[in-house]
Amino acid sequence: MKISFHGAAGEVTGSCILIETEKAKFLVDCGMFQGSKFASEENLADFKFKPEEINFLILTHAHADHCGRLPKLYKDGFRGKIYSTSATRDLAEIILIDSAKIIAEEAKEHGIMPLFETNDVYDVMTCFWPVNYDEDFKITPEISIKLRDAGHILGSASIECAITENGQQKKIVFSGDIGNPPAPIVRDPESIDGADLVVVESTYGGRTHEPGEERVQKLRQVIMKSIGEGGNLLIPVFALERSQELIYELNYLSESRQIPKVPVFMDGPLAIEAIEIYKKYTNLFDEESRERIKSGDDIFNFTGLTYTRTVAQSKEINNVPSPKVILAGGGMINGGRMIHHLKRNLSDERNHLLFISYQAQGTLGRRLLEGAKKVYINNEEFAVHAQVSAIGAYSSHADQPKLMHWLSQIKQPIPGKILLDHGEKECLLALQQGIKKELKINSEIVEYGKFYEV
Repeated sequence: MKISFHGAAGEVTGSCILIETEKAKFLVDCGMFQGSKFASEENLADFKFKPEEINFLILTHAHADHCGRLPKLYKDGFRGKIYSTSATRDLAEIILIDSAKIIAEEAKEHGIMPLFETNDVYDVMTCFWPVNYDEDFKITPEISIKLRDAGHILGSASIECAITENGQQKKIVFSGDIGNPPAPIVRDPESIDGADLVVVESTYGGRTHEPGEERVQKLRQVIMKSIGEGGNLLIPVFALERSQELIYELNYLSESRQIPKVPVFMDGPLAIEAIEIYKKYTNLFDEESRERIKSGDDIFNFTGLTYTRTVAQSKEINNVPSPKVILAGGGMINGGRMIHHLKRNLSDERNHLLFISYQAQGTLGRRLLEGAKKVYINNEEFAVHAQVSAIGAYSSHADQPKLMHWLSQIKQPIPGKILLDHGEKECLLALQQGIKKELKINSEIVEYGKFYEV
């Protein structure tokens, strides 16, 4: 048996892992490489394997960097089943349809063929096969899986994969993206009993977030400062999880009167659509969220909140006097409505730009977070006078201490080896050092396209 990595090797995007056994070839995830645009060379390039030879795929969750190339995979010949939770299936569909629309616009602008089209999304969605958490699910006589709640976004999973070859069974665990507890709405990551080999993400493998319990008050402080200065607070959000978490916590701050009544706009049709899917799966919410719903609280609504679906409604935000809070799509500001709000707000020192999510290298969000004094948006230069800050505790990724804790729970058996992916160099090296020092387990940082024997 061998494993190779076709994305997220020395970087955080493009997750795609190929596992080859004597009798099957399958993938774990098939994500988009994310940067300044969808039409990047990495996304347009042919797969380094033959999609038609892939028997099945297991999808850990619905973020684009894990599911974004599924329609291309289908377009290029894949016809196997895609196993995931039902929530992941529903969320992946709206993410991929939205991606197809953006890709079509980019393809037209650059005069190239689109990476995939909406019809390819509809086609690949027919391949999905739902699997429940904690269910022993046999895919072939030699391969069975169990999905564990990863606590990252709704429906996210770590994968326990048992593979039998030559009469011997090996258990491989794929972490997917591990969540950052305690987090609103989603449950804490489940622990894994044991494994022979673990593939673990390392997005924040070299960092320690602020305590999760502090993030609501940090958010409140930023809001109060922004309101007090008469400015606008801009928060770029991903459609999945960060949008829902922020609405949940703004609901709490508003209804407990910890912030004054101020206009709040959720300016992202995709995030709004995702909220409707969240409402279908309240059984997957954590206990606190379920109790609040049971008490009659509409956790996704409060006085002053406006959902803006259409472009016309989005433009009307400009006419609302300051101060106001704007949550808009484009978590890394590589697309979405946040770009238009930045054009109007970046140059005013009264305004505040707050990052709550990971900003990949090469994105406008990363440049702003690192202190750029001027940026180009749609080939137009803008001076950056707005205040820029970040709250790390809102990350949906575990930091190093939480990754180490998750790994330390894998004991029966203790892994013989750990492979590190989905991280930038400094985080990969820091997590590897932590594993060596604390767990004393052999670990290796994966390389793109390299084969690892199991």
